[in-house]
Amino acid sequence: MAEKEMLLVSSKTKDAIKASGLNVAGDALEVLNEKVHAMVKEAQARCEANGRKTVRGTDF
Repeated sequence: MAEKEMLLVSSKTKDAIKASGLNVAGDALEVLNEKVHAMVKEAQARCEANGRKTVRGTDF
């Protein structure tokens, strides 16, 4: 898996998971970050396909 810039605030994401009583594995945030990158890319494509330059909530 190619390393991509972290888009998450690691400490806040870990806190959110730990608040439910669960632990966070070392690779969890890396995989979640990959999913976020994919979601952003899909939203960008949807935005462009609709002839806009502004990504909206509905693009996600």
